[in-house]
Formats: sequence, C-alpha cells, structure tokens
Amino acid sequence: MRVTELLSKTQREAPRDSEGGNQELLVRAGFVRQLTSGVYTYLPLGYRVMHKIMEIVREEMERVGGQEVILPIIQPMELWEKQPADGHPGRAEKMGDILFKLKDRRGRDMVLAPTHEEVITSLVAEFVRSYRDLPQLIYQINTKFRDEPRPRGGLLRNREFIMKDLYSFDADFEGLELSYQAMAEAYRRAFTRCGLKFIAIEADSGAIGGKDSQEFIAITEAGEDDAIVCDRCRYAANREKAEFVRIELPREPEAALEEVYTPGTTTISDLANFLHIPEAKTIKAVCYVAGGRLVLAIVRGDLEINEVKLTNALYHAGINAADLHLATPQELEKAGIVAGYTSPVGKDERVFIIADSSLKMGNNFVAGANRVDHHIKNVNYPLDFRVDEWEDIASAYVGATCARCGGTLRAVRGTEVGHIFKVGTQYSDLFNVTYLDAEGIAHPIVMGTYGMGIGRMMAAVVEQSHDEKGITWPITIAPYQVMLIGLDLDKQENLMAAEHVYSYALAAGIEILYDDRSESAGVKLKDADLLGIPVRVVASSRSLKNGGVEIKMRRRDETRIVSLQESILAIKEEIWRATASINARV
Repeated sequence: MRVTELLSKTQREAPRDSEGGNQELLVRAGFVRQLTSGVYTYLPLGYRVMHKIMEIVREEMERVGGQEVILPIIQPMELWEKQPADGHPGRAEKMGDILFKLKDRRGRDMVLAPTHEEVITSLVAEFVRSYRDLPQLIYQINTKFRDEPRPRGGLLRNREFIMKDLYSFDADFEGLELSYQAMAEAYRRAFTRCGLKFIAIEADSGAIGGKDSQEFIAITEAGEDDAIVCDRCRYAANREKAEFVRIELPREPEAALEEVYTPGTTTISDLANFLHIPEAKTIKAVCYVAGGRLVLAIVRGDLEINEVKLTNALYHAGINAADLHLATPQELEKAGIVAGYTSPVGKDERVFIIADSSLKMGNNFVAGANRVDHHIKNVNYPLDFRVDEWEDIASAYVGATCARCGGTLRAVRGTEVGHIFKVGTQYSDLFNVTYLDAEGIAHPIVMGTYGMGIGRMMAAVVEQSHDEKGITWPITIAPYQVMLIGLDLDKQENLMAAEHVYSYALAAGIEILYDDRSESAGVKLKDADLLGIPVRVVASSRSLKNGGVEIKMRRRDETRIVSLQESILAIKEEIWRATASINARV
C-alpha cells in the first residue's frame, strides 16, 4: 500500500477531546476516529490491526475445537426478562440501564445485544438431543452494545465494541472443567501471540452469573481495574473477589455502653482523631437500599465496603440487589436514620443488617449513637446489636496478608481484556435445555462462557507498547510489517531504489507500507515513528551513497545498510526474528 493512496492522515497535535494514552496515539496515527462518546470508526490501518488480532483469536479458538457462527445483534426483550426459578431477577433487571433498548415497528420490545448467552442457549437446544452431541464449543466475533454511563479510556471502555464470545456445552461438570481449562490455555496463547503482558486473576462473575470465573488483565496504568496479587504465592484476584486476612485486635474486658459527645465527626478518620483511637476500634456503617428494603452494611472502621461483594451477599440472602444504591437523604429521614452517626445499635427488624467478619475480631467498638454529634463507646456483638447475615463485604487492600500463604498483597493496575466463566446449568435451567444420557434420562446441559475484547486488546497493546515518539507495535499485529520511506523521490535513483524494494517486497509476500509522499525527511520519519510499524526501510541519497538502503527496527536505535540485492532477504530476517521472539513465549 502506498501512503498517497491510504484513507488516513496523521496529526501533529493531540485532538481537542483527547483522553491521552491509546486514544490520542490511535487518533493521531490515523487508526481510528471518534464518532460520538464511546463509538469509534476503525480506519484501514486500525482495521488491519483488528483483523490480525481476530485471526489470532480464531486460530486459537479453532485449535481447541471451536466452531464459528454469527448470532443476531437485535434480540427480543422477553429472552432477557425470563425469570429464574429461584426468584432472582432476570438478566434485564440485573443489567439495568446498560442495556440498549428499542421497539420494532410493531411495538415489540427489543435490545441490542451486550452478550449472547440467551440466544446461543436457545439455538443449541435445537441441535443437541443426546450425550453423543456433546461437547460443543460455539463462538463468534461480533459487535456488542452496552450503554456505559462513562465511556472512557479510548478503546478500553466503549458503548459499541467488537468482542469474541465462545460458549461451551458439556454433559457434566467434569466436562465443563476440561472445556474451561482448554479455554484458559487458548486465552493465554492468544494474548501472548498479540504481544500483551497480562496476568490471570480470580474474578467476580457479575451479571453473567455462575460460580467460578477468571479475568485476564493487561497490565497498564491506564486501566481501571486493580488486581490484588500476593508477593509470595501465585494468588491473584480483582478487588471484587480478593480474599485477605483480617487483623485480630487484642481482646479487652467488655465494658458498659457509654455515650460520648463527638461534635462534627461524621467520618471514621474524624472520629478516630477526636477520640485518639485507631480506626480499627470503630464500626463503619453505611446505609443502602436494595429491593425496596433498607440495608445497613457494617465493617470495622479500618476497612472499606466493597459494593460488588455486598451485592452478591444480598443476592445470597434473598434480597434483589439489582437496584442497590446508597440511601438518599429522603430515604434516611423516612427511616429515622441520622447520616454520619448511625450504627447497628437499636435497629428494628425492618433494617437488614449485613456485617463483615472483621467485627468478630475485636470488641469495645465505637459506633454511632443515632443522633447528631454523638457516638457510643464499648459496642459489642451480640450483646448490643444483631446481625442478619455475616459475609465477606470488605475490600482487600495493599499491604494486607494473603489468605492463602501469609504473604503480602500488592496492587497491579490493568484493564480486563478477557473473562471466562463456569456458569453451570444457569441458562439451561432457565430455558429448559436438556440432553438424554445413555439410559435415556434427561439432564440439563452444563455451560461455560468466555469473552474477549478485540478492541480492548488493541488499545491495551498501545498502552503497553509506545514511547515518546509514538506506537511500537508487536510484529504479529502491526498493520504492516515494513514501513518503506523514500526520501527525495524527485531524484531518479532514489525513486528507482524505493520502487525496487516495494515491488520485490510485495512479490515476496511482505506486508509493506510505502511512504511515497512529497514530504520532507523530518515529516516522514516522525510519521513512521508515530505509526510504529516494526521494520523501517529508508531509501535516500545518503543510504545509496553508503551502499544501499537503511534498515532499522522501530524498537531499536541501531541502523544498518544493506544492498538493494540483499534488502528483501534482510527484511525477511528481521521479520522472522521479531516474530520468533513473540512465539517463543507462547
């Protein structure tokens, strides 16, 4: 491809709406353009990168037996509103406003697919009758829609995005485990082949559901996910899932309740400073509303409430947490609760109290007195308050002790690029999808679901692979393998040399982008660095005087001159070495 024919232009400056990071680089280099918030056009260079990522993903999906389909993007709302037998809300309620909703011309409620569990389960029901039809691995690479409240991070969190989703169907949980492990390995291979630095962590299953899940996190400071990892063992989880050891406080003789005047101490830090006590000697109480019920979540004052853990705990307790939110001033006033000074003491049965186990690891706590500017000292369980449910609802933190080995936990910043789930029989029960075993007895099909963000992978690679000059693509997903720059092309010998390399490279099957513009050397070299194509070849008066063309790798400083006759072989060698260095890590 010649740059003069390319539907793309580089930009010297960052766009006005630049978010920095991958968005700025991809826009400036001419890979993407933003249409509106969270919606992007992939230009030819950008789509070439996306296509290469998709081909790597396809190869790895098909390596483990995946069959590719395309599933409908527009789906009937009733699929999403189907209610589980356990009384928990349907997926439409769980997803909430993130669902793009519309009506067709007949007034039928529809959604734009954020994912395809319902559709694929209904489809498989048409074809799977017997255990002989299992297992099945069905996947697609398709556009998804989620009405994110705050699209951000360039291509890291969009409202319209391209995703690979695979669904496994097995006869039993042993088969699911085999499918799950095969997919985990396929994900590791795909991410490695794309040049990503990543870690796999335990994760919360969220709206997808299921017991176990694993996230693949691309390590980047631009990410919005914190992975909590142990410095001693291999334990790693996201904050919504991470386990940790709560510190046991020294036990004291239980003392009598004592109300104290604590003016202006509406926060835990204010209270601890005022009373000259550690924050761990206080009770943090936060009021929520879920399913029309007031919920009081309590943890020890040195910890933070994790709302994802809280949501899951409420579901386990039979409370619909789809609309979980902090209680409004009006809701607090109606319940007679004083913001900043509430506690579990004296609460009646209308308030559901859920507590973290940290409150069993100490005594004589300080808690709110349920009136302004007052707290109560020496609050103890179960003498002074009740708990309806004990659950892990606290966030792990940097420096906490690992629950697996006693090591120290630290945080790694990153962004989720893949997520795999063991969903079991959740969807087969919902849609009554069964198979017959060898004795003719019906059983629900056991399912797994496996998502991978194609655009996110591209963005994460840019976040990881760039310098002050521009992008530094891994050769496996670069839009072109070679950037050929012809300088002073008004000189016949320079033009002939550049055209020689270009024509012979094309004949050899090398992916090459030829900058044949009438621009200065400075402009062309800066654009080459911005685009980040791995191998750079320059044909100029100086290089020809020195014996041929100049070859340089984007990620290295050194250059070398090779003759025109040897140039194609030298280019092939550089491509082979760059590819081999990535494949060696697979």
